[in-house]
Amino acid sequence: MTTDKLTALALADTMLATDGSMESLIAACNRVFGSRQPWATGICVALIERTGESFHYFSRHELADILLQLLGHQFDDDEYGEYNDDEFGEEDSSPPYIELPQVRRYCLDQPIRPPKPEWLAALALPELPTIGDLAHWLNEPVGALEWFADQWRLAGDAQSRLQNYHYRWVAKRSGGLRLIEIPKARLRRVQQKILRQILDLAPPHPSVHGFRRGRSSVTHAALHAGKRVVIRMDLKDFFPSIQVSRIHALFEKLGYSQSVAGTLARICVNRAPYGLFRDKQTGGSLPWVERQALKTPHLPQGSPCSPALANLCAYRLDIRLETLAQSLGASYSRYADDLAFSGGADFARAAHRFHIQVAAIALEEGFRVNTRKTRVMREGTRQQVTGVVVNTHPNLARSEYDTLKAMLTNCVRHGPTSQNRHNRPDFRAHLAGRISYVKMLNVNRAVKLQRLFESIAWTP
Repeated sequence: MTTDKLTALALADTMLATDGSMESLIAACNRVFGSRQPWATGICVALIERTGESFHYFSRHELADILLQLLGHQFDDDEYGEYNDDEFGEEDSSPPYIELPQVRRYCLDQPIRPPKPEWLAALALPELPTIGDLAHWLNEPVGALEWFADQWRLAGDAQSRLQNYHYRWVAKRSGGLRLIEIPKARLRRVQQKILRQILDLAPPHPSVHGFRRGRSSVTHAALHAGKRVVIRMDLKDFFPSIQVSRIHALFEKLGYSQSVAGTLARICVNRAPYGLFRDKQTGGSLPWVERQALKTPHLPQGSPCSPALANLCAYRLDIRLETLAQSLGASYSRYADDLAFSGGADFARAAHRFHIQVAAIALEEGFRVNTRKTRVMREGTRQQVTGVVVNTHPNLARSEYDTLKAMLTNCVRHGPTSQNRHNRPDFRAHLAGRISYVKMLNVNRAVKLQRLFESIAWTP
């Protein structure tokens, strides 16, 4: 470690022991070197601009590296990693070199840490003050975190071994294509730990029913059963619309320093390689807006972290939509990108303009409503939410029940192979799962289907 770095560390320790105000930081500079330093004011102003309210969340090493940059020193310390300009913005030109005087006083006090809000302290999230601590917690070297962040490989072949994701195009029910981005094994293990030990501890808004234990599409639909009018809306490109800046801000809100939050965010997002969009039959057929969203760092559909992060990033949206619904005596819930509202007479009178207000709020919160999928369903028509009929009570649509019953009957008569038209590897488990879903909605119908299922002759 160089003499300049040791000097910067002594200065960082003294600064972190102050309240972080301009006067205190200038006084810290003068105290460390035993005399007034002419450069102290300018350096402290620049330091506050770079660190902002997160000043006390920086480690002594991170702060020392920033000070060396501001003072015009070059450094390359592999033990703690390098800061890059992406964290703080690029400078127009290199700052003039300032020679550091000899240290006269060392600060032995503990750095000041602002107290956590009660709600944040109650979450008991892992303490990860530095990038080194994050790497140790993830059981990965610091260099591997930069590799997982994948921030430099802006283009390339989607099949390259350098990529951290596998890619697959699937057709949407409503038409068009959806890109599934599946992290490779090592990155997936890292993301799963972030999910289990950080994101799962931060609860989403109570109106959320998707990707939560104890809740499902059935609980989402049941909230709107027996209502006079039900409005169903859909958020367009839910995961790709959430960009890395929002994920970064979320991790900072959870108490992590700017550098740690930035690394966590980049580990959880992805930018699709340009090669995916060259084929006019797949990625090249997407509208320009969708292609651009996928080419920039976004939540990948296929990552274990994406559902939880999407729910947390939509927290303000959920608050505002629930408040809007309550103002009309209505109920609100969300299942992933599916929004549902329902209510009585007051809500029914306002239904013709209500969806416009929802679309405006969603736009302000960084989301877009797919207006083609908006449905206003009144009494006397089929009211359906996430495939569940809710006119009187949650139930399976008659057509779906008849289709499944016919499939099971043909399995009994002609064998299950004749009905496995999509070549599912475990067709038996697939049918059992569909029957279990029916049981959640209508026990009597499920009993009839189960009898047919048990009559099927399964070959070993």
